[in-house]
Amino acid sequence: MSTSDNLPKADGNEENKIETLENHSDEHQTSKDDDLQASENQNLEENTIDDAEKKEADEVIDTSITESDIANSDTTNTAEKQSSDVENTEDSNANTQVESQQNTSENTTDQNAEIPQELASSTSDHIHDQMNEAVAAHSEDETTMESHEIEKKDYHAMSKEELVKELRILIKNEKVQTIKEHVEEIKTEFNNKFNEEVEQKKEEFLANGGDIIDFYYSTPIKKEFNSAYFDYKEKRNAYYQNLKKDLQENFNRRLELIEELKGLLNVDENINTTYNHFKSIQERWRNAGPIPRDKYNTVWNTYHHHTENFYDFLHLNREFRDLDFKHNLEQKLKIIERATELAQETDVNRAFRELQLLHKMWKEDLGPVSKEYREPIWEKFSLLTKQIHENRQLYFKELDKVYEKNLEVKREIIANITEVGQDQPKSHNGWQQKIKEIEALREQFFKAGKVPSNVNEQTWSEFKSAVRDFNRNKNAFYKGLKKEQFENLNKKMELIQIAEDNKDSDDFSVTTPLMKKIQSDWKKIGHVPRKDSDKIWKRFKDACNFYFDRLHAERNEANKEEVVALEKKQEHIESLKSLELSGDPEADLATIKENIATWKGIGRVPYKKKNIEAEYNKILDNLFQQLNLSRKETELIKYDNKLNTLSNQTDDRAIRNEQSFIRKKIDEVNAEIRQLENNLQFFKNAKDDNPLVIDVLKNIEKHKENLDVWKAKLKKIKQL
Repeated sequence: MSTSDNLPKADGNEENKIETLENHSDEHQTSKDDDLQASENQNLEENTIDDAEKKEADEVIDTSITESDIANSDTTNTAEKQSSDVENTEDSNANTQVESQQNTSENTTDQNAEIPQELASSTSDHIHDQMNEAVAAHSEDETTMESHEIEKKDYHAMSKEELVKELRILIKNEKVQTIKEHVEEIKTEFNNKFNEEVEQKKEEFLANGGDIIDFYYSTPIKKEFNSAYFDYKEKRNAYYQNLKKDLQENFNRRLELIEELKGLLNVDENINTTYNHFKSIQERWRNAGPIPRDKYNTVWNTYHHHTENFYDFLHLNREFRDLDFKHNLEQKLKIIERATELAQETDVNRAFRELQLLHKMWKEDLGPVSKEYREPIWEKFSLLTKQIHENRQLYFKELDKVYEKNLEVKREIIANITEVGQDQPKSHNGWQQKIKEIEALREQFFKAGKVPSNVNEQTWSEFKSAVRDFNRNKNAFYKGLKKEQFENLNKKMELIQIAEDNKDSDDFSVTTPLMKKIQSDWKKIGHVPRKDSDKIWKRFKDACNFYFDRLHAERNEANKEEVVALEKKQEHIESLKSLELSGDPEADLATIKENIATWKGIGRVPYKKKNIEAEYNKILDNLFQQLNLSRKETELIKYDNKLNTLSNQTDDRAIRNEQSFIRKKIDEVNAEIRQLENNLQFFKNAKDDNPLVIDVLKNIEKHKENLDVWKAKLKKIKQL
């Protein structure tokens, strides 16, 4: 049975144990156990720390800024840097001093012989080295633990704008000394995303014929990030400058207390008075404040050494010692009970951080216990510490499995980017679709989560390489497209010149078709460089609009005359409706021709009202029927109106078109007559009174009359 199984139970109410740990300042607390503490310090200093495990531990433990960090901050002056160098030099001798003090302690207490063999193992020593380092870090800056309470979001999945917003929130709402890890991770992610964008823009710049010397790229969001990060550094440096000053003052104060403690052994006074003086020194020591991290172990070991000497001096008064031993045992048992609970805690990071506080309380706030309990309670606490560490290591192993899955996802995304990049479209729209696909894959990559740290750089490099290859192919396409666009620009400039040369032309009949043609040609040419597109389009549009505005103004003026002509023709039709012929064919024909001449003289009507001509011809047909004129005579009289109109035009193209139209009609009528005559061959044996035969004969006669009319019209137009 282990001696730890025989540990006494802590006195007092069980519900108040944790509260007692948190409120650990008590008027009955005394100095450290001389034998036990010397042994612990020796073990912590002499054993080698495994590099791989230390790296893992530092992720949680080493969250404070060391003296060298402070000395190398952006705004620290030269004198402060020199001071830091001196302090670092002093620190290089710290181990020697600690070993010397420990040797002194060993000679005084002979504790080394009582240390269990299992506590000398490298794993156990390494764990306690971590805890010792954590306590030192917490001692320098008591806000170290607060950094772990700030939520660390998935900065990798955030956009540049979201990262800047998150940085602003941290600087505004949190203590500057607690956000270092958060800020540095935000900075890394922002720079990665921005540098990727810079590389893409640089390749586009070079693809367009630019010189690398002339390349410069910045964005408003980059300037905003730089401004926010500058604010952070200003606040951080101001804090650590003040902290450095305070740490040095506290360090000097603790050295003075050590000297005062040493002097107690040479004071000739009542033992009760000396003991009360010792308790006063302890109280002032606890309230002296944090000291530089690199001085922590040296100062504490020196203080413990002289505390142990005082206990040796005090051994003559066993009443004081027994009282302290009992109180210290009570408190250390409560620490062990809390450590037992932490070993079952599911939140391993929270358990580890609280374990650091327990070690700090064990080391700083509690003194020695009776020799019979020293080894068992330390063994029990050490085993629990080891178990909490093992829980944490198991947690990180499980976390590594998640990271491995994220790595598989990211590698698949990189493969998809490579595959998309291998298919090179031949059109602008095709490339635009590819660009959207790549953007979607980039978003998936950033949202896929973290990967193992040992392949993080490689994964990021492969991702950038795949995207870069796509961008190079895209830029090569648009470089060729730019050459084509330049040729299109020259073609459109020629059309602009034609439009500007003809915009003032008054020959609307010739210029209008030309202007319409160049507008059609413009649409067929295709894209030009974007920087020229709006400018040349404005020139072309202005020239065309100028011409067509003039054309429309001219037509609007003509339209006014056409409206007046429409009104007059409507009045003329109404007068013809009431016209009564005299019965004298010659006189009536002259009257009709006179009305036709009046109609002709009125002029054109709006195009939409051209059906008024059909209405007028219908009235004329009715008048001609009253004169018993043949259809041919009637048509020729009405045709004279059209011939007069054609003869008054300066361009003879209208007359030629009319002749072609009449010849076409003559050919069509002849074809119809031949077809009808062929159809009669099917009725050779039919009687003459057959309805079908009669109908065909009537159609043939009607077409022959039409043929005579068209031939007469052709004869008349030839006479012009």
